[in-house]
Amino acid sequence: MSPALRPHFSTAGLRHGARAALPAFPGFIMFAVAFGTAAAQKGLSLGETLGLSAFVYAGASQMVGLEIWQQVWTPSTILTIMTVTAIVNARMILLGATLQPWLRDEPLARTTLNLFLLTEASWLVGTRYHGEGGRDVGVLLGCGIILWLVWLVATLTGFFAGALVPEPRRFGLDLVMPIFFGVMLVPLWKGAKPALPWLVAGIVSLIVHALVPGYVFIIAGALAGVAAGMLIE
Repeated sequence: MSPALRPHFSTAGLRHGARAALPAFPGFIMFAVAFGTAAAQKGLSLGETLGLSAFVYAGASQMVGLEIWQQVWTPSTILTIMTVTAIVNARMILLGATLQPWLRDEPLARTTLNLFLLTEASWLVGTRYHGEGGRDVGVLLGCGIILWLVWLVATLTGFFAGALVPEPRRFGLDLVMPIFFGVMLVPLWKGAKPALPWLVAGIVSLIVHALVPGYVFIIAGALAGVAAGMLIE
């Protein structure tokens, strides 16, 4: 293998990755601001809000976590939030697996950091760069770092915006989460047949929610949707 095709790491790659992440900024900023606002209205402290963004670092999981968030925690609620966030984020296992040929010779510490910072946006930037023949792992890391920092700053902005509003219902801020998730579904629409798993997940969630207390309906709906998708395919 020629040196140009061998995986390597450079500061130039870090800068290139940071620049390549620019198109993802608007989506990241809007999602993080929405989360920060919703967290403030839910009653989370600044530390709790930034902690979720810094260490969970997954928009969908953070939003779902807000729905489950409790002022007083019990072992069952802790287990529920762990299970739900794990299910929502399970897709990252597959994304990380596709990077194995590129990262297998990297130092463990840098690989761990790369996988922690992995998002759909940084994965797309990295795999496109790799597909075009690039092998500088710094590109993936640079993209991941800059997006993580943007996520934190936007979360902070959203938190203070939400905390300054004394009556969130008056401005409709209590609808941030349902509206945001509704909007997220629009670009995913590929026709009636691919949407059938969504319908199954929704119906199962509603039934389980009516019959079983707590947040089991989220897990049940997700599993039902996956099963329906597998059967349909």
